[in-house]
Amino acid sequence: MLSPKRTKFRKQHRGRMRGVASKGNTIAFGQFALQAQDCGWVTARQIEASRRAMTRYIKRGGQIWIRIFPDKPVTMRPAETRMGSGKGNPEFWVAVVKPGRILFEMGGEDITENIAKEAMRLAQYKLPVKTKFISIDKNLEVASKEKKNITKKSQEEVKQ
Repeated sequence: MLSPKRTKFRKQHRGRMRGVASKGNTIAFGQFALQAQDCGWVTARQIEASRRAMTRYIKRGGQIWIRIFPDKPVTMRPAETRMGSGKGNPEFWVAVVKPGRILFEMGGEDITENIAKEAMRLAQYKLPVKTKFISIDKNLEVASKEKKNITKKSQEEVKQ
């Protein structure tokens, strides 16, 4: 399971989950991704369960990128203890997820959209946040490259 090797402080405040993700909200590595639609805490166990479900389904055919990391400690008090006597001990680690955040990415030559969609569907069952499957449209990429080439050629013609 994922957890930080070391932290500056053992315990953290709970914090608030307001707003949308400003970082990590675009596809960076693969062609397909799972994007969060609402906010929440995703534990290290949930991330690992999702990763295993995806890996099993694609049979180690493509590549999976995990775009979130559980770096927030959650503390808990022992059962049936009285009020007071300080904060509890760290029990598990969570990643704070906001709407728009990319959770997982998938790519590879053998990975089709149908395979990726089914693998991500199995993974989203393991997560506590509502998610959406997104993909990069290759036709758009090709069109944008052609557009750039056309503008470069037209600029060269203007220079001559």
